[in-house]
Amino acid sequence: MADHPVTPDGRYLVVRERLWRRANPALGTSESERLVQSLMTARRAVAAAKMSGDTLALRKARAGVDTSKRALGERGPVWWTDGAPDYNRHMARNTPYADWFAAQSREGR
Repeated sequence: MADHPVTPDGRYLVVRERLWRRANPALGTSESERLVQSLMTARRAVAAAKMSGDTLALRKARAGVDTSKRALGERGPVWWTDGAPDYNRHMARNTPYADWFAAQSREGR
């Protein structure tokens, strides 16, 4: 993930010019690792369900991905407390991070 710039406030990383919410930094290391393992297991289950064509398994696997992402703070209610809005999945150029992102692009990131 070092290849993806992180916003100055640490809330998002930018992938293909789109903001993606980062995990809650207040999670402890062991909790974060456990949740990431759960997320990866759910993602593997999604791939397996797609390969098998099992729509029920796919639905359950996708629910597992969502549950893990919510627990990590990447989806659902925001983890910051200053009242700032969530720009998850927005194009960086259409957010208050536009000037910062433009400067990143000029620096060759």
